[in-house]
Amino acid sequence: MIGLRFTKYIPAKASEINFNSLLKLLLDLLTITSGDVSEALNWLNQLDNKYGLTSDEYGMGDFIRELKEKNFLEENPIEGTFIITAKTERTIRKQALEEIFGKLKKSMRGNHITNYTGQGDESTSEKRKYYFGDTMDQIDATGSIKNAQINHGIDDFKLTEDDIEIEERDFKALTSTVLMIDISHSMILYGEDRITPAKKTAMALAELISVKYPKDTLDIIAFGNDAFPIQVKDLPYLQVGPFHTNTVAGIDLAMEILRRRKTQNKQIFMITDGKPTCLKEGAKYYKNSYGLDRKIVNRTLDKAAVCRKLGITITTFMIARDPYLQEFVREFTKTNNGKAFYSSLSGLGDFIFEDYIRNRRKYLR
Repeated sequence: MIGLRFTKYIPAKASEINFNSLLKLLLDLLTITSGDVSEALNWLNQLDNKYGLTSDEYGMGDFIRELKEKNFLEENPIEGTFIITAKTERTIRKQALEEIFGKLKKSMRGNHITNYTGQGDESTSEKRKYYFGDTMDQIDATGSIKNAQINHGIDDFKLTEDDIEIEERDFKALTSTVLMIDISHSMILYGEDRITPAKKTAMALAELISVKYPKDTLDIIAFGNDAFPIQVKDLPYLQVGPFHTNTVAGIDLAMEILRRRKTQNKQIFMITDGKPTCLKEGAKYYKNSYGLDRKIVNRTLDKAAVCRKLGITITTFMIARDPYLQEFVREFTKTNNGKAFYSSLSGLGDFIFEDYIRNRRKYLR
């Protein structure tokens, strides 16, 4: 066939197949162990002993050697242990993006069709007549010249305003996003790991923005008794602590960050599995883990109202199905005029990306 070149099929080496499959598993284990290489390798060895992941030709020692050669691991000369490199952190984020965003493409979530277009970055197949105010970069030169030839002929060529054809484009606005991750003790309570999917979602979102929307900004906040910012590179190391849930502190820090952003579109994504249970009053903490504390709830709703006045939408992803928790989230969402999803852990990433892509694009006429 023209345009195709056939060559002899050369199968991949067994060592390459083994390395890639083991690397994928190791990256998952590093996320679960919060970047503890020794613990992740111990788990990997146990899985190898139980399920026979390696062979006599390619053993676990060969895999560790390749990790060092390919700059996925570095040795700590003082402690004699391994640490992950910046390359590994990037690879973990890319794998999270493929795992979560790949499912999104297959399920067609987030591909919202609209009739509204405008000036922007992304071309569409739609054409229309020129109107005063359209910019030069919107003109379809080929279509305009074709119209001029049809309307006036080739011999006496001229281009008039009526001949000009405009290429529609989707208008895309810059967006500043703060992602809040709950690190309270309930995220690992009852033997259910909820923090790992939350971290994967955050890493995938960070990778999506850096690759596809490099002009957007993403800040990440962890909140327990207090709230503090973390860097994208630190996401694999994030751990749950013996904390309560101080949602007010998280929203306060998010608003402070967004106030410094010069973008018009600002939003907060909050991943949590429980109700707010903590406030900070001066140097002391006010805590109540039993039911919904009216004092804590009212302060949290006040913050939601402030965000609404500032034009900051809060989208809550609640990893819980308790009726009284859902009632709180409904009231919180109504106060902020935001959105809420009650998602399972497996669907968490899909909801995050669907809503992010929908919120960041605006269409103008």
